[in-house]
Amino acid sequence: MNRSIVDSRLSVATLLEKDRELISPAMGRYSDLVVDTAEGAWLHTLDGRSVLDFTCGIGVTNLGHRHPAVMRAVHEQVDRLWHVSGTAHHPQLVAAAEALVSVTPADLNSVFFGNSGAEAVEAAMKLARRATGRSEIIAFLGAFHGRTYGAVTLTASRAKYRVQMGPFLPGVHHVRYPYCFRMCSHGPGEPCPIAAGEDLDLLFQTVVPPESVAAIVVEPIQGEGGYVVPPDGFLRKLREICDTHGILLVADEVQTGFGRTGRMFAVEHDGVVPDIMCVAKGLGNGLPIGAMVAKASVMSKWHSGEHGTTYGGNAVACAAAVAVIETLRSERLPERAAALGERILERARGWRSDHPRLGDVRGRGFMIGLEFMENGRPAPELTRRIIQAAVDRNLLLLSCGLDENVIRLIPPLTLTEDELTQGLDILKASLEAAGA
Repeated sequence: MNRSIVDSRLSVATLLEKDRELISPAMGRYSDLVVDTAEGAWLHTLDGRSVLDFTCGIGVTNLGHRHPAVMRAVHEQVDRLWHVSGTAHHPQLVAAAEALVSVTPADLNSVFFGNSGAEAVEAAMKLARRATGRSEIIAFLGAFHGRTYGAVTLTASRAKYRVQMGPFLPGVHHVRYPYCFRMCSHGPGEPCPIAAGEDLDLLFQTVVPPESVAAIVVEPIQGEGGYVVPPDGFLRKLREICDTHGILLVADEVQTGFGRTGRMFAVEHDGVVPDIMCVAKGLGNGLPIGAMVAKASVMSKWHSGEHGTTYGGNAVACAAAVAVIETLRSERLPERAAALGERILERARGWRSDHPRLGDVRGRGFMIGLEFMENGRPAPELTRRIIQAAVDRNLLLLSCGLDENVIRLIPPLTLTEDELTQGLDILKASLEAAGA
């Protein structure tokens, strides 16, 4: 685009007009900010604003924008090799696979690289059916796994993703996720029947015999569904059910992975090893790369040419992935997220006495949700007002949840303590301005 178009404050309006003219309306935006540059936890706009970014490009830039280690790795690789696809081998593909399996749970030691989380989920669905010879797949209400056809069939967080889009992939069934704040009547500390497998047992008894099920696909913490943290033991129960019936357990760690929840991967909180794990987002810190990682015994059920990709695992994105993993480990960023995340939870829970519409505060690490309710019902309009008040004060936030009444806090793991305090101060002021 001619740079003269974006040289003044007026040019922002011009750019937004051209965006509406040229870009598909399917591509929604959470704000009308027009970002020119970014660094660390900050977005710098064309009209001269500096905005604190508590979104990370929807959980992608875990190391912050333009992290020096990732920039170095990308610049070095750009001068050497970009792309060969399946025509040849290249060293960065192996390096990225080695780096990835060095941090995934034990026995997840075979990698298929793609470009995105949705691709990783699609690959996992195909592999599960191929490896088991079974057809049925179970997912959860509130889940988000992507918007390509197989992935959106698993997705059950928004009915709007399905409007006039069917028919969808056959053989997919949904049960409730243990979203205790909204779906359960048990008291605090009492066992959750959903987490204990009650819904799965009913499904097996009435609709889907377990011996026909290839996989159970689960987010260890639900993302778009509301940043829902299940009760301890839920993933262990799924592992037990899968082992009993010969079902593969697929963990979608696309949003929860790479230190986001205070562990390298969220399944580690329950000490569970899935058969297949899907990753993306934070893996490339902004470069398009995703991966399906599986036990070799499962991945070996595929033979050469049964699945493929043109751009997946390109050399530049692989170089970025290696730098991301090395930085997460060397700077102990998952541990840092765990410690600072507790501070966020403590402070946000303290707001509830002054802001009774803040119904629940939950999360792990730097993946925290604030759910707003009014008269016992979800409060999406209040949530929108809070987010707008925050943007007006130079803090960018995102919503999520079944009713879009949850604010999600996903700052970079490299956020300084001063930036964290500044962001929380703005959020608190935004609650007051919005009448929470």
